[in-house]
Amino acid sequence: MGNKVFKQAALAIVCTGGLMLGATAQAANWLMLQGTEPAGAAERAKLWGFVQVQYQKDFSDANPGPAGCAPGGSNCYVPPKLIGPNLDSQSAFNVNRARIGVRGSNFPLDSNTNYFLLLEMGNNGITAPGDSFVKATDASVTFSHIPGARVRAGLFKYPGAEEGLQAIHVFDYINFTKVTNEMLLERFPNKAYTADIPAQPLPTTTSLNGFENGVGAFRDVGIQVFDNFMVGPNMDWELSYALMVGNGNGLNFSDTNNNKDLYLYASAEKVFGGAGPRREGMKFWAWHQDGKRTADLTNDSTANPVEYDRERSGVGFKYLKKPYRFTAEYMTGEGMIFVGPNNPDFDFTNANQGVPTAANSGAYGEADGWYIEGGWYIPNTKWEIDARYDFYNRLKNTSRFEFERTRWTLGTQYHFNKKTRVAINYEINDDEAPGFASGTCGAACGPNNNLDGFDNRIAVQVTAIY
Repeated sequence: MGNKVFKQAALAIVCTGGLMLGATAQAANWLMLQGTEPAGAAERAKLWGFVQVQYQKDFSDANPGPAGCAPGGSNCYVPPKLIGPNLDSQSAFNVNRARIGVRGSNFPLDSNTNYFLLLEMGNNGITAPGDSFVKATDASVTFSHIPGARVRAGLFKYPGAEEGLQAIHVFDYINFTKVTNEMLLERFPNKAYTADIPAQPLPTTTSLNGFENGVGAFRDVGIQVFDNFMVGPNMDWELSYALMVGNGNGLNFSDTNNNKDLYLYASAEKVFGGAGPRREGMKFWAWHQDGKRTADLTNDSTANPVEYDRERSGVGFKYLKKPYRFTAEYMTGEGMIFVGPNNPDFDFTNANQGVPTAANSGAYGEADGWYIEGGWYIPNTKWEIDARYDFYNRLKNTSRFEFERTRWTLGTQYHFNKKTRVAINYEINDDEAPGFASGTCGAACGPNNNLDGFDNRIAVQVTAIY
């Protein structure tokens, strides 16, 4: 069933793009922008970075929760109703990203060799677990000596979905789509079994994040072969590919098993000029990831490490020609499906907690999701209007614990200049577990008890690039 849906979505995206082949446009090539420097023209060391400061407010109501959370079992909150990464309030100011890096080449010694280094000092899913003050997100070297086969080695973004692969400081929204945030922004298993954390009252002294390590940030340590080629009668189509082998352990420099992750990526772009991350154009892409994760998900007194399969795939299309922008992407996943920061055993069912089976555990789970989004750059102004719809179907293979998560995001951006802007997003959420009743129904509601009162959110973010 999953393969059939994947093929149908791929065909729909390709057909949509085919209707627009007459347009003169192209989207950014993140493989080349992040992995290479201009031969013979790059600086030896270019200092760069950006800061993002934000405020978010969630309007969700408390859910009933388990008895004992408060008198009568009220005033309980689950992570989707709280502001990350700390998950201890419903409104917060935050310096969510503060990155500084240096990149360049060995010119004049060797213009075909370049490097990329980036450090994170903000408060987010990378640094908050373990209270890290600073953490390396990129540390790589690229060798461009072989025509058609550049080689990049170290820690860097793996080739994959557009939301993850693109530069975050030019991302048009404040929060990721739900499918990207939950299915692709990977959380890694703890070394030992860790039980679920129940809903908590506010204020809470119990952390709702049960994972010891930070998020993978769409990155891995490994080696990648990639390049781009100009083709066509007018040399106006750019074809790109990437093949990567990595540890499958995110930002952690070490590995947890002898298996390696495989990453495949291909894209085709119609080129009509422009440069950098916001050049205009039309782009088609497809990608696949395949690996294993080692986890102890059995609730007993002995160590039971087991290797679980993890696969992710996707196809997408992007059109950008001012004043309009349009993007669509479909993604699917099998194995190691994240079910919440408060569920480090990848299990949503209290009855079967610590006994992973295909019927109840995210370790064997399946999921898919998609999003469509568009933007309008108001002519002769510095304003931009954005709108996005995303859908995520989590644990779709289970008989009862399937989740359907939908969201509308309405936004606007004001560009003070090319490097500084403010964005405002209003998110309209609607989540449910269709295998359970809804409303005032006690135990019969199951997960819908926690979803009761789940409401909208507003976010404001300032981005400054230097």
